[in-house]
Amino acid sequence: MTASRVNPLDGFTVDPAAIRTVGEGLQRPECILAERDGSLWCADARGGVVQIGPDGSQRLVTPTVSAGFATLADEATRFVSGTLPNGLAFARNGDILIANFGTDRLEIMTRGGESRVLADTIDGAPIGKVNFVLRDSRDRLWLTISTRMTNWMLAISPNVRDGAIALYENGRLRIVADGFAFTNEIRLDADEQWLYVAETCGRKVTRLRVRPDGDLVDRETFGPDDHGACIDGIAFDAFGNLWGTHIFTDRIFAITPEGELRILLDDDRGSEAGKAFLAAFDRDEVTPELMLACGGAIAPLCASVTFGGPDLRDVYVGSLKASRIACFRSPVPGLPMVHW
Repeated sequence: MTASRVNPLDGFTVDPAAIRTVGEGLQRPECILAERDGSLWCADARGGVVQIGPDGSQRLVTPTVSAGFATLADEATRFVSGTLPNGLAFARNGDILIANFGTDRLEIMTRGGESRVLADTIDGAPIGKVNFVLRDSRDRLWLTISTRMTNWMLAISPNVRDGAIALYENGRLRIVADGFAFTNEIRLDADEQWLYVAETCGRKVTRLRVRPDGDLVDRETFGPDDHGACIDGIAFDAFGNLWGTHIFTDRIFAITPEGELRILLDDDRGSEAGKAFLAAFDRDEVTPELMLACGGAIAPLCASVTFGGPDLRDVYVGSLKASRIACFRSPVPGLPMVHW
């Protein structure tokens, strides 16, 4: 990390007037992948992923065999069994790895829609609520499990810590760390020495040292002990700042290499819905209605940040409620992902 140099985020905040949008008619574009040619791929609640071409063209790719689909609103009213792609990553050959929040499986799909399951159990037991997948330079797959509760909304609590991280290698999925408060997105640093974990209900980022065999050790907090808000997605820039989103209060933040929290965009601005959610969370009385009432105007229920564009300075914001993807320019490029 480059803490000795001037941080390019010094004095930077996102100008809402400079935000543009990409795509249209999307459903729950929670996770976004960017390619060198300008293409974007985003998860979609219709059961697959949407490819948005550099020219703005769109196509929805769904598995050739579908189990139906679920949405956040469906989950809020009743338990729904169906496919709900959440976290995405590219396999080395360009296929799409899918952490399926609906089927609780790690899946892989070709760009033509041929799909198969990589893992649906760990040591013979159900995996749990699969959230996000990350591929490293050794082609190992890191998978987050937010909770073991079937109704995941019961885990939106300050008192539940049954989240885990699993590693998929040589056809086997195994737990390498657990005890997290709703494990969400994860990222590796530039040298793949540390794995950073967004603990949504811990309201903090945790990091663990990666051993050569994939075991995770030396757990510690990176940045503030409590953001005072629930964290969803995270991503590194090339300087070493860790960007992220505060879901339910719709903020984009960065944690500097020194651990300082900076708010780059606040689209909640102390809304009554956001305050009601945070107060209920502190009392351990969150309801689906309180969650769904949240959300600003730019990327409601903002869930992720992805760097893209030819210079990796376009920032795309994933969302649980938007039908388009918000985008703005960053003063610093993102850290290239392994597929870049």
